[in-house]
Amino acid sequence: MASTFLMAFALMLVIEGILPFLFPAQWRETFRRITKFSDGQIRFFGLTSMIAGLLLLLFSK
Repeated sequence: MASTFLMAFALMLVIEGILPFLFPAQWRETFRRITKFSDGQIRFFGLTSMIAGLLLLLFSK
């Protein structure tokens, strides 16, 4: 279980690093825009992301 979690975490780091590596200026601008969102909007995107990830896990088994 720990090995699977570590591999999933490592893969997440690789995927998260692709955009800032390839498009640093656009990535920075996107984060500048995100900082102007309200807390509710940020929570909504976080919840949506978690649900999408859980659905992907559910359907991948």
